[in-house]
Amino acid sequence: MPDLLLRLGHRALNRMASLGRASMLWVASVFWLPKPADLYLVVRQIHNVGVLSLIIVMLSAFSIGAVLALQFYTQLARFGAQDAVGVGLAVVLLRELGPVITALLFAGRAGSAITAEIGLMKSTEQLTSMEMMGVDPLRRVVAPRLWAGFISLPLLTAIFNVVAIYGGVVVGIEWLGIERGAFWSGMTDVVEIWEDIGKGMLKSVFFAVVVTWIAVYQGYDTYPSAEGIGLATTRTVVYSSVMILALDFLLTLSMYGDF
Repeated sequence: MPDLLLRLGHRALNRMASLGRASMLWVASVFWLPKPADLYLVVRQIHNVGVLSLIIVMLSAFSIGAVLALQFYTQLARFGAQDAVGVGLAVVLLRELGPVITALLFAGRAGSAITAEIGLMKSTEQLTSMEMMGVDPLRRVVAPRLWAGFISLPLLTAIFNVVAIYGGVVVGIEWLGIERGAFWSGMTDVVEIWEDIGKGMLKSVFFAVVVTWIAVYQGYDTYPSAEGIGLATTRTVVYSSVMILALDFLLTLSMYGDF
């Protein structure tokens, strides 16, 4: 029994120490504002984590929008309410599926890449070399990736929503034959700028902070070995996915819960 309590105590202290290191890294990095001469670092990372994620985001968005339109039509046609497909599609995408699925895709593609890249730099002692030359790796390596994630994920979420709605239009209007005017008029009458679009985009900002923070910390704090990098990459995807779903519930509860 004492050994069990001792192990539990060590694990709890290690988790607290890890959280403290992650918080210090985030504070030291996120308040660094890129100078004009360093903007290319942020732009390059936006390309790496944002532009290179466009293909998977757009393909997933089109498929999900098409499937949602088909499912909504199948169910609503039973009650003669198939004209409401556009309303249901827009609300579900803008409030929930757009921010959540984009964040999960971002964690799997860009988050894991960030962790692996920083972890490899640590294992090959590039970060140590920067410190020896008087270059702060937090500002040179970590901060540009944090800011790139903060900027890229909300933009990817907006693109996801647009492409997913287009996928729903292709299936609902062009294939299933829903009347075009009813599809769009119902959507424009019900969807509100802040309640639906604004709050959904606000969720994506929170997800961007959490996912990017986890990704850079796991890479920066990883054990410098091939196995350590692999474990850190896995932890990035798992931790980010769990945090996205948990945070989505809390944000939805605070934004839409009628209490």
